[in-house]
Amino acid sequence: MNKPVLAESLLPLAQTPVAPLRCVATGEGRWFLDFGRAAFGTVEFRADAPDGRDIEVHLGEVLAAPTAIERNPGGSRRYRRMLQRVRPGCGDYRVAITPDQRNTSPGAILMPPEVGEVMPFRYCELVNYPGTLVPGAIRQIAVHYPFDETASSFHCSSQVLNDVWDLCKYSIKATSFAGVYVDGDRERIPYEGDAYINQLGHYCVDRQYAMARHTARFLMRHPTWPMEWHLHMPLIAWADYLYTGNAACIREFYGDLVAKTLIGLARADGLIVEDKARMTPEFCRSIQFDGQICALVDWPPARMTRDQRYGERDNHDMRPVNAVPNAFHYQSLNLMAQIAEAAGHGTEVVRWRTAAKRVYASFNAVFWNEAAGLYIDGEGSTHTSLHTCMFALAFGLVPAPKVTQVVAFIKSRGMACSVYGAQFLLDALYAAGAAEYALSLMTATHDRSWAHMCYTVGSTITLEAWDNRYKENQDYNHAWGAAPANLIPRQLMGIQPLTPGCSRMRIKPQPGSLSHATLQTPIPQGPITLAYARPGGRWRVEVALPDGVAAELWIPEPGRSRVCLSNGAHLGSEGAWSLWEIRGQATAEIV
Repeated sequence: MNKPVLAESLLPLAQTPVAPLRCVATGEGRWFLDFGRAAFGTVEFRADAPDGRDIEVHLGEVLAAPTAIERNPGGSRRYRRMLQRVRPGCGDYRVAITPDQRNTSPGAILMPPEVGEVMPFRYCELVNYPGTLVPGAIRQIAVHYPFDETASSFHCSSQVLNDVWDLCKYSIKATSFAGVYVDGDRERIPYEGDAYINQLGHYCVDRQYAMARHTARFLMRHPTWPMEWHLHMPLIAWADYLYTGNAACIREFYGDLVAKTLIGLARADGLIVEDKARMTPEFCRSIQFDGQICALVDWPPARMTRDQRYGERDNHDMRPVNAVPNAFHYQSLNLMAQIAEAAGHGTEVVRWRTAAKRVYASFNAVFWNEAAGLYIDGEGSTHTSLHTCMFALAFGLVPAPKVTQVVAFIKSRGMACSVYGAQFLLDALYAAGAAEYALSLMTATHDRSWAHMCYTVGSTITLEAWDNRYKENQDYNHAWGAAPANLIPRQLMGIQPLTPGCSRMRIKPQPGSLSHATLQTPIPQGPITLAYARPGGRWRVEVALPDGVAAELWIPEPGRSRVCLSNGAHLGSEGAWSLWEIRGQATAEIV
């Protein structure tokens, strides 16, 4: 079987007509329509008018009543009223969306002229419509990057998690409307932290890679202000190479990636410092940013929330030598060693490995508080936030003897981070084997959960923040809130590439208390399918790999249980896991 040819350049945006799920007459010439899910786009309708007239077209994301759109949704939630002039007789009309001044400014990503302006909406009202509106006479025109709905699927014993998956998978599709990963509708600007979560989710739900690479190229030349966002660029570049095997970006931008580690801000012990004196014109040119950068940690801070007791930083103590940017710095150095080797700069591998070891030692010397048994937020601080511990754990900075106490602290804080921080919180928990607690966070129903977005808010695209309470100006269409789109395949079901181009995968399911789960996720060679079940209390996994792909299958060995594998070779054991080499189809059972 030949390796499939994947699109290396952007495909034209798709425009998909969507029929309404509900069409309700609300008065003379007045109609309410619900298209089932929000999408970026416009509406087309047919009208048979006895005269020329203006039809009012109302589009929105939020309801004021069961058949009425909220005209003042607040924040960046969307509502728009437009007039569509119709001629006497029967005709078809496409509503031209009135541009929003902010997200069509020169700094925003503009829509292609052949597509036209769009807005996110689920609901439509027509006023002064002639005659009877039949459902077949109106369509939502959803604009999105080409998307294969059949490329991925997930179903498990938790209906909440099934709904969270559907929400997050659809969010990846719906927010691809600009052909580049943007931060939602308020600004329509690419941001590095948003793009990384979006990239991983896109890889896990569809076999498309060009949009992520296009976004990475854009961000190299148009960076944003947070320190951690610059530090995301090695993560984005490595993910592109790891999933596709295409080294073009890491070769082209190797020098830029060196600067993006922020090694230019490092002091003698390797830790980076938020110090204006170090941000010289030469340093700013190296990262291609005209201005000062500063630590983000998480967003928004308490001052930007409705109730200032709440912020997404867990009261993190912002210090010049900050644990969170330094955790990212450590991760970027580790990845640069691999990037250097893959990009043809083998002589620099030792440099990056040495720098990473120095930062590891300094991080644990400077930020570990022996009396508290925890990491502190910054040099000179006495405070420990969730973020300090979860980023340290996610990036492998916590020595094995300290993992248990760090995980215990993380569990004590709950979801004290934003939808962005949740990506790394869950990554950290799965890295530490805390699968059951990780599952409890993904299936929670309180107001800091994905279920809250689905069931309480009623959004069909992930929000920018957990709730309006936590970010008053939030919008309802941020892909950085869709982390489960990648966390379910990569962590809960445990499918991740080990070698560039996905020729060798790691499959390490950590399903927690789920009684069964099935997943299909794409890689360049085709789909990987994984089915997990516990029939009669036993642990059973069935795997199917595309041709030319091998996998390292991790199977738990509780107590003195025996592992039976239908097709594979035993590689050994690591902790409580048994490791097996598999190809094609394999079934594993613990008996």
